[in-house]
Amino acid sequence: MIKKCVLIIDKRIELSTKYKKLLEQSKIYTLITHELNDAIKILTKYEPDLVIISDSVEGKLSENCQKIKMLTANTRPCIIAISKSEHLQDKLDVLNMGADDFLSEPIESEEFKARINAHIRRIFENDLNEKTNLPSSKTAFKIFRRTINEKSLFSALLVDIKYSDEYREIYGNLAYDKMLQTLCAIINSAVDEKDFVGQFSNDDFLIITHPIKAEKICQYIIAAFDSICSKFYSETDVLRGYILTSGEEKEGKAIPLVSLNIGGISNEYKEYSTAGQAINSMILLHDLAKSEDKSKYILERPKLNGNDSVESDLYNNNILIIEPDEALSTLLSSTLELQGYEVTKINTFDDFEDINFKNYALVILESGDKDDYKGLEICKKIKAQTPKVKVIVSNIYHDKEAVLNSKADLYLPKPYELSVLFGFIQDLMRDFNY
Repeated sequence: MIKKCVLIIDKRIELSTKYKKLLEQSKIYTLITHELNDAIKILTKYEPDLVIISDSVEGKLSENCQKIKMLTANTRPCIIAISKSEHLQDKLDVLNMGADDFLSEPIESEEFKARINAHIRRIFENDLNEKTNLPSSKTAFKIFRRTINEKSLFSALLVDIKYSDEYREIYGNLAYDKMLQTLCAIINSAVDEKDFVGQFSNDDFLIITHPIKAEKICQYIIAAFDSICSKFYSETDVLRGYILTSGEEKEGKAIPLVSLNIGGISNEYKEYSTAGQAINSMILLHDLAKSEDKSKYILERPKLNGNDSVESDLYNNNILIIEPDEALSTLLSSTLELQGYEVTKINTFDDFEDINFKNYALVILESGDKDDYKGLEICKKIKAQTPKVKVIVSNIYHDKEAVLNSKADLYLPKPYELSVLFGFIQDLMRDFNY
């Protein structure tokens, strides 16, 4: 991939070729064009980090620098003017019209390389994220667009930490920043100098690599992160296996420990014509990886034609209510049936033995008396037999930890508003049928 890119605009074939060879010694991808009009296409396609323009190009050098600055307002490369002139006014005119530096010819080869490298180093150093010391999203997107336009083989991976907001709410920004920095160190140890790692957003990372290495990188990052993530939690939370949060929306939920989600695309099997198209595909695969509460990666594979080979699963609309309060269970079942759900209700804890929980997407369950918590024992059995089935446990004793320890998906203290319950039901039914 093209990490560093320079465009030389110079009519002189010999000197422009010389400058190109000097820059390539520093592993800088260098393009040459002899006309300003031709340079516009290259500026759009490659978004070079630095542009060198000579006074040999038709037009006034200062005005040409101004044109380049206007044409690259969104990407803003560093502009270096080269001229045989040593007059102070010529230098001032060029600098005032948009150039970042002025080099008088002839210039020694080593000085030329040192000056250009210094400018490029400054460009990248000034664009590093303060927390992670990685290139910012601006640089990451620029290099990603170059990679798409270059048409060489690549794989792009989007990496982020699931449940990071909930972790930050409990443990604070400082602890989360250390977790983020640890993940960065893991990612950097998994790649080499040919790969690129940068910020996709504040908490997401973009890795660009060769397709042959993509899966190994995913496996290594997940294994390394999972092996150390427990160190960022208290012993109580690690033993419990989840954290407790406050707030109306999350009050009754067990929030799992953090995990990694990675979605990856490649042009090995599918051609991407635009960066936007590639980003949308990458985000879609990344979101699919978030469907489970564990670290997971999903990579793009060759498309196989399997029309009519597998019957798709039907949407499961069945809800089971286990509620000793017959009036409440009747109210719940009748209201849910009006909303289009198929509802089964039982009013004692002794009638569930013959029930096949695989038939249901959701179970609404009373926890039972505090002396025996029969409902919680039923919840444990449901989750042991059919972990995919969603379980809401209601409880009058407000014992959130006991309910969540039974592996319930949601704790709902009594009394509760029906509108609140129905909102949770919609979310859990959607999660089950995802």
